[in-house]
Amino acid sequence: MKNSSNLSLFAIALVVLAAYNCLYVVREIDKAVLLTFGEVTNSDVVPGLHFKIPGVHAVRIFDGRIQTLDADTESYLTAEKNYLEVDSYAKWRISNTARFYTSTSGDKSTAENLLAQRINNGLRNQFGVRTVHEVVSGQRDLLMTDLTANLNSMVQEELGIEVIDVRVKKIDLPPLVSDSVFKRMNTSRQEEAQELRSTGEEVAEGIRADADRQQIVIEAEAYRDAEQIRGEGDALAAAIYASAFSKDPEFYEFTRSLSAYRETFRDNGDLLLLSPDSEFFKYLKSSNLP
Repeated sequence: MKNSSNLSLFAIALVVLAAYNCLYVVREIDKAVLLTFGEVTNSDVVPGLHFKIPGVHAVRIFDGRIQTLDADTESYLTAEKNYLEVDSYAKWRISNTARFYTSTSGDKSTAENLLAQRINNGLRNQFGVRTVHEVVSGQRDLLMTDLTANLNSMVQEELGIEVIDVRVKKIDLPPLVSDSVFKRMNTSRQEEAQELRSTGEEVAEGIRADADRQQIVIEAEAYRDAEQIRGEGDALAAAIYASAFSKDPEFYEFTRSLSAYRETFRDNGDLLLLSPDSEFFKYLKSSNLP
């Protein structure tokens, strides 16, 4: 009984081992090639469960999804002979499984190294015919489009992969150059700021001078109007007084004398030396009181 159980387990192990060596699965997200004695006999194995003969067939399975290549930072010379530090990345995937296998032996690292070299050369060519302004903002999208198209026509034929997109993440000046550029930009901004301050001060002086002039004009006009109104008022008052007192000149003269007395003898210590016969005491003489 024990021997029978051991034989059953051995048989099951043989079946499992045979199935492991004779069957393989290709997922929906994978691409695979079937090799017969080392030569590609099926370059587009469909997803699913498949049979192979051990020792005769071999299967190489690759990730068929979109891959990301994050390239190292490289220095490129622009048309103005300025070096730029460029950090880029690329999106790619396998388009021809057989060519990918034969050109890279199915090694992803080898494929990315070859692709990085071609991207590096393509960026160098694109940057070499453009200025700093063009690669930074003016023609950046056009540069990426041209580079992607040129790379696709090359790597699909050579490596069996499709470049979906190439993008520049960051563009910097080299440290030595960036310091001098920063100093030049700082100097330029300081000059611009000083020019703006000078212009502002000039405008401010003009505004203050105009305000001072307007103040003088307004005050002069106000004083002129006030004097004119005061003169008209005095004239009107004098006319009213003259009209009122002309009806009784004697009474007018009397009231004027009383006002003179009041102002003259306001304080007890005031002294006035006049002749008793002076006209000033005309109305103080009882005989002359009205």
